[in-house]
Amino acid sequence: MRKFFEDLRSLDMNDVGRWPLLFRALTIGLIFVIITVGATYYAVIKQKLPILEAAEAHEQELRGSFELKQRKAANFDAYKAQLEEIEQSFGAMLRQLPGKTEVPSLLVDISQTGLASGLQEELFRPQGEVVREFYAELPIQIRVTGTYQELARFVNDVAALPRIVTIHDVSLKGRDDLAPGDLVMDLTAKTYRYLEDDEGQS
Repeated sequence: MRKFFEDLRSLDMNDVGRWPLLFRALTIGLIFVIITVGATYYAVIKQKLPILEAAEAHEQELRGSFELKQRKAANFDAYKAQLEEIEQSFGAMLRQLPGKTEVPSLLVDISQTGLASGLQEELFRPQGEVVREFYAELPIQIRVTGTYQELARFVNDVAALPRIVTIHDVSLKGRDDLAPGDLVMDLTAKTYRYLEDDEGQS
């Protein structure tokens, strides 16, 4: 082994042809290995590298998708319970909408609420129904006169009706022919009813 290292140190880099056969064979073998590794890298690895990187990116995307689905699956029971709660809440709200046969009595309730508040009713005009996805909207033009307190009580009492009634486009103004302190209130009250199964929707 000592002689091998001594021979290695004595090699003349400018006269490779005079090297001992062993060193020439080792050098040729080393050059062959380097060329083979380099050619393999450029011909195979470098060309396949973008494919590998794309595959790794796709793997990360699939992993993220899997983790998201896993979280959803883990929370499925909670989502299901939440959906049932929403459906129950929606059903309760739907039950607050009058049916077709209940609308006339609801209109009477709104009118009676105004009279009970001490107001003078000058206009109570139901408009044509506006059909929505699963319900119909019935606007009612109303004009009443009374004191500010009476008008406020009327709006409050309408809002407290067991059926859904919303108030829109409210305007208050005085008028010369009214008693002192009285005002005219114009508004649109909207009530709603659910559509029967056999009713067409627009």
